[in-house]
Amino acid sequence: MPLDAVAQLAPAVAGLPFEQGYVSSVIYVSLYVSLIAVTLSTLFSIPVALVMGFTDFPGKQFVKSVINTGMGFPSVVVGLLVLFAVSNQGPLGALDLIFTKEAMIMSQFVLATPPITAISLAALTGVSGNVRDAAHVLGGTRIDVALVVIKEARYGIATAILAGFGRAISEVGSVLIVGGNITSADGVSKTRTLTTAIQLEARQGRYETAMVLGAVLVALVLLINAIVVRLGSDEVGGR
Repeated sequence: MPLDAVAQLAPAVAGLPFEQGYVSSVIYVSLYVSLIAVTLSTLFSIPVALVMGFTDFPGKQFVKSVINTGMGFPSVVVGLLVLFAVSNQGPLGALDLIFTKEAMIMSQFVLATPPITAISLAALTGVSGNVRDAAHVLGGTRIDVALVVIKEARYGIATAILAGFGRAISEVGSVLIVGGNITSADGVSKTRTLTTAIQLEARQGRYETAMVLGAVLVALVLLINAIVVRLGSDEVGGR
C-alpha cells in the first residue's frame, strides 16, 4: 500500500468510535480462532489426504463425495450442529463451551477441513508416478515415499491451507451462532471477530467503521496470500 494511502487511512482508524483496545482485540480473536482451527484442520486433513491418495479401500469414492460436498456445506448448519454439541443438552455440554472461542474453533475446523483435504488430495495425486517409483527403487519405505510426495506437492498443500484459512477467517454465520459476537463491558472482544464486527457495524449504519474493518480483513488475507506466493516463487527459483 502506498504511503499516501496509509496516511489517508490513519486518521480514519484513529477516529473509530471504539474504546481503546477494541480493534486490536477483534483482530486478535479473529487470528487466534482461525489460525488454531486451520492448524488443527491441517494436522487432520493431510494424513487423510495421504491415506486416500496412497491406498484403495471400500467406500473411497463415497468419502471423496462427502469431502467435496463439505466444501459447499452451509456454514449456518455447521454452526447449529456445533451449538447443539456444546449446549447443555449436547454431548459436550459438561465442558461449558457455549459462546466461547473454543466453540468457534470447532466450527471453523469443520468448515476448513473439506477444502484443505480436497485440495491437498488433488496436489498429492497430481505428483508424477515416476517420483514414487524412483523413491521405491532407491529403497524407500512407504513413509519415505509419502514424505517425497509431500515435498513435491508442498506448494499445492500450501494453497490448500490458504484456502482453508480464507474459509475460516471470512466466516460469519457459524461463528455468530456459536460465539455470540460478545464483547466485555470495557469494549474488548471476547468472541467478536472481524466479520461479525463488520456485520454489526453495517447493521447499525456505521458504514465507515465497517469499511475500515473490511479493509483490515482484506489486508490480512492478502498478507497470507503474499506469503504463500512468495514461498512458491522461491521454490520455483530454487529449482
